[in-house]
Amino acid sequence: MAVDGCGLVCKYILILFNIIFAVVGLAFLGLGLWLRFGENTRRIFDIDALNSSAFVIGVTILIILGSIMLIVVVFGDYGACNEKKCALEVFSILLFFLAVAEFVIGGLAYSNRNTVGLRLGEFYTTLYSLYVSSQDPAIGVTLAFIHNSLHCCGMTGVGLVELVKQTCPKPNGIMEHLVMPNCPSTIVTVFDSRASLVMGIFVGTGALLITALVCAIVLLKQVKKVQQDITAYYSSVY
Repeated sequence: MAVDGCGLVCKYILILFNIIFAVVGLAFLGLGLWLRFGENTRRIFDIDALNSSAFVIGVTILIILGSIMLIVVVFGDYGACNEKKCALEVFSILLFFLAVAEFVIGGLAYSNRNTVGLRLGEFYTTLYSLYVSSQDPAIGVTLAFIHNSLHCCGMTGVGLVELVKQTCPKPNGIMEHLVMPNCPSTIVTVFDSRASLVMGIFVGTGALLITALVCAIVLLKQVKKVQQDITAYYSSVY
């Protein structure tokens, strides 16, 4: 059984989409599991007072999201490669809910940008504290990435007292040799100013999922048509 035309194009688009989706899903799941069970981070999850912290919530979301993405990939790849109707139907349903979730989360993140910014600042504070207490090089790389991306330095920004100065970017100008922007307030300000961009990323991702959903529906219709043609052929012969 084989499809042709638009169905064949959609089949290969879905295969490529699922490969990318699988890589991203594995990255999310791997990062989430590393943060959840890593030697320097797992103790956070044993502290009841931190169960609702942005760090714990963020890690939990990474694990759940990565797992869901891999489940979607299993149905998508199996359905597209083998042209299986049931797998494509499940894949289409999961894509639909993921797309709706992307649009909803993007809207909520934009409308609650101040709260989200504060939560991200709390997440940074947790990473900062972990690095100060453990000097984990992996967390240090994460902090350096945040510092260089936002051009900020630690909790204070004051070079003489800052505990993670080695992860901070090079100062711009004479004054920044003494004081640089601190990261918690920078994170809140940047997220507030770029909330529209964040919403655009969510909406764009949702649109990509909708595109994959359309391809899945086109392929599904062609698979059903091929199955009907085969059934009609054997009915006429036998």
